[in-house]
Amino acid sequence: MGTNDQKRSLPHGLRLVALAGAAALTLTAGLATPFAPAHQQARAAGDGKKVLTVAVAQSVDSLSPFLAVRLLSTSIHRLMYEYLTNYDPKDNHAIPGLATKWEPSADKLTWTYTIRDNSTWSDGQQVTAEDAAWTFNTMMTDTGAATANGSYVGNFRKVTAPSPTKLVIELKKPQATMAALDVPIVPKHVWEKVSDFSEFNNDKSFPVVGNGPFVLSGYKADSHVRLKANKSFWRGSPKFDELVFRYYKDQDAAVSALRKGEVSFVAGSPSLTPAQAESLKGADDIQVNDAPGRRFYALATNPGAKAKNGEKFGDGHPSLLDQRVRNALFRAVDREAIIDKVFRGHAVEGEGYIPPRFQDYFWRPSASQKLAYDPAEAARLLDRAGYKKNGDGKRVGKDGKPITYRVLCHATDPNDKAVGKYLQEWWGELGIGVRLNCLDNVTDPWLAGKYDLAFDGWSVNPDPDFVLSIHTCGALPATPKDTGATDNFICDKQYDELYARQLTEYDPAKRADIVKQMESRLYDLGYMNVMAYPNAVEAFRTDQIKSITTMPAKAGNIYGQDGYWSWWSAVPADSGGSSDNASSTGVVVGIAAGVVVLTGLGVFAAMRRRATAEERE
Repeated sequence: MGTNDQKRSLPHGLRLVALAGAAALTLTAGLATPFAPAHQQARAAGDGKKVLTVAVAQSVDSLSPFLAVRLLSTSIHRLMYEYLTNYDPKDNHAIPGLATKWEPSADKLTWTYTIRDNSTWSDGQQVTAEDAAWTFNTMMTDTGAATANGSYVGNFRKVTAPSPTKLVIELKKPQATMAALDVPIVPKHVWEKVSDFSEFNNDKSFPVVGNGPFVLSGYKADSHVRLKANKSFWRGSPKFDELVFRYYKDQDAAVSALRKGEVSFVAGSPSLTPAQAESLKGADDIQVNDAPGRRFYALATNPGAKAKNGEKFGDGHPSLLDQRVRNALFRAVDREAIIDKVFRGHAVEGEGYIPPRFQDYFWRPSASQKLAYDPAEAARLLDRAGYKKNGDGKRVGKDGKPITYRVLCHATDPNDKAVGKYLQEWWGELGIGVRLNCLDNVTDPWLAGKYDLAFDGWSVNPDPDFVLSIHTCGALPATPKDTGATDNFICDKQYDELYARQLTEYDPAKRADIVKQMESRLYDLGYMNVMAYPNAVEAFRTDQIKSITTMPAKAGNIYGQDGYWSWWSAVPADSGGSSDNASSTGVVVGIAAGVVVLTGLGVFAAMRRRATAEERE
């Protein structure tokens, strides 16, 4: 249920979320491996089913919507379960989902949702308001069920279902995200049998009962996730019979599969590299989509991991507790070089916490506030902080030992490795060592606080509440043994006060101003250095996918959307005429690269993710 990606794509986030993902369409029912020859896969399609296979560079953390935070997992949940509201793929404004309408009381403390009467669970039972009430109440009363999205219900006082089509949520105080509750609604009659939500991963019995456009029909860890089209979906059945997310650890292998026609869509981890994108441009039957993304790419420092009970844990370097040291490190990061040499122009230089795609909340530091690239000033800051060079030119800590920072990076993300080499060069000139710790699983050391710095990143939703909440004190784990919703253990009283204010502010302009103050505070604290806003760089085969929706429609991403539009709307190339789905959702064919459109978003626009995410991204 999160959007982050937990690949901590970031670490990209608390559990991690890396945007990752490559999609692939094959003519197979999924019996062939992603490395099998195209003709072999084509033979596997003898039953006539149209199968869209999405090759992803991220594994599933959990198929339980109460636990999942990785972008892949939360994207799958959007396909399996309806949310109360959805988001228009054209401009991200809130539109009906499971709820056909919603309205607040005069004091904004009671919200009434009308639940549609034409949605059924895949086992034939009717979806009712009681399913939604049970979902929220379970999150409110069970800490395990609140793992991924507990921040959404923290302000709920009471949730009831007076009738099958009426849901009532009573709040403790006004909450500006009531049309952006990014929570999958699950079937009560199935989930009430779960005894331990913290352990149940929803991955043993198939098909899994849901009411979204696809039904989860199979899963194998670190291999694939299989979904079949829900023919009774109220908005209309998908045009592909099956959707398969297949894991590729090697991104070059996924790109090669695209070239061979073994897959139809590739998005990378989280994006295609510039070299991969360039190699695909001009290729027969392949279209590259290069559009403004919804995530940020950052470097996070360990602020001293701790739990809500005050107990500290982990082994972050103590020098990073000094703001002067953090500022010095970021002063020695050349963001322009990262954009030009690593992303090759397929990104925008990082500034505030929320990407410029979300214009209403985008913030940039003033000239006097900005931590601009200045290695000389970085050296002076370290000297003033008491971390001076020894006779060998190495900065030494308070213990007299040379400083070498451990930097967590994702083994599957070439950008992490490339930027890491620059950090070794730039910080090496300051007399500081860098040891890259590139892992397939960065989640475990991240949650344990056993890192000094880490590559981080999240997919941000149009409504930024979730991605802001992961830096509050309330997101910390209850004890060192628990898993919290925190990104990297930041806990600041002033930030928390601002977070509480934005949550209760219904005026869009005033709320946006408070959010920007929060971004300014995060920037000044120096625990997060947003280096870039990467483009969504992805590619698909036009001889296999006739049309597919981007979000936003004019210049947006296909993979990792705030909704199910891309895969639900996808039309097979051999389908003949255009679909009704396509005409109603702004489906595009042959998306042009490099178009930048910044869409203003109101307070009720979609939120997060989890990404992702989003997302974690």
